Amino acid sequence: MKDITNLALFAHVIEAGSFSAAARQLQMPKSTLSRRISDLEEELGVRLLNRTTRKLYLTDVGREFLVHCQTVVAAANAAEQITQFVQEKPRGKVRISSPYPISQSLLVQILPAFMERYPDVTLDLVMTNNPVNLIEQQVDIALRVRPEIEESSLIARELLPSASALYASPALIAEYGAPKEPTDLMNWPALSMHFSSGRYAWQFSGPANETISLSLQPRLITDDLWMLREAARHGQGVVALPTYLCHEYQALGYLQRVLPAWKLPVGKLHMVYPYRRGLLPAVRVLIDFLVAEMPKAAGIAGIGRESDG
Repeated sequence: MKDITNLALFAHVIEAGSFSAAARQLQMPKSTLSRRISDLEEELGVRLLNRTTRKLYLTDVGREFLVHCQTVVAAANAAEQITQFVQEKPRGKVRISSPYPISQSLLVQILPAFMERYPDVTLDLVMTNNPVNLIEQQVDIALRVRPEIEESSLIARELLPSASALYASPALIAEYGAPKEPTDLMNWPALSMHFSSGRYAWQFSGPANETISLSLQPRLITDDLWMLREAARHGQGVVALPTYLCHEYQALGYLQRVLPAWKLPVGKLHMVYPYRRGLLPAVRVLIDFLVAEMPKAAGIAGIGRESDG
């Protein structure tokens, strides 16, 4: 029987794309890793890889062998996860995906305390504003700001509402005059996150339930909410930002609400996870921790109900 460790190392090298990258990720000497793969090839009596100075190429045999290695590694990981059900103390790695704004504003307040409480749990935080496939990318928990989660293969849990509002510096408001209607902002400089559609507009609902769409041409476009907040603070434009991100700046007088009687669409911060992984102890305690602590970090009351996606 072949050494399962060598099979796992071979699969990891291919996934990483190079011996150097795999050695860094595995925190082992590159020479040791290379020798283990050479030992595997010698034991099998076939060449699995063709190596150049820049890239690795799988041989035909290596390509077929990789599929079996990945199956063996997946089975070993599944077996390890099963043992967690009978362990009283949560342990192991939890892979969590989050948009940059949520990580930088909320998770930064929460995860250090979780790590202190559960020292045997390792967190792998993937920050991306792009949607992730939880199964294919082996993500245990993903945070998403959406009105609803429609994927039936996932368990979805609402953590808190994600309300936004318009903000500007007192100096900018003094320069242009306090607006009374959304159309009063047509000549104001604007700041914005990226819109995937490429068409930039704010959707307003008014005091009498009327709706207005206001097109804008932002002079700064970035998904870095801190940059947008600082640019707005320094009078560079009016900006739509999550309200929880601006409480402090409002209190300090750096920013003021613009058109407070007009509302922007309210999203919901969801936590989603696959059925098959949602009950592992390490995953479960992180889920419970986020449900309890996320609303506190945002300074609002949470929702926390669980539903099928």
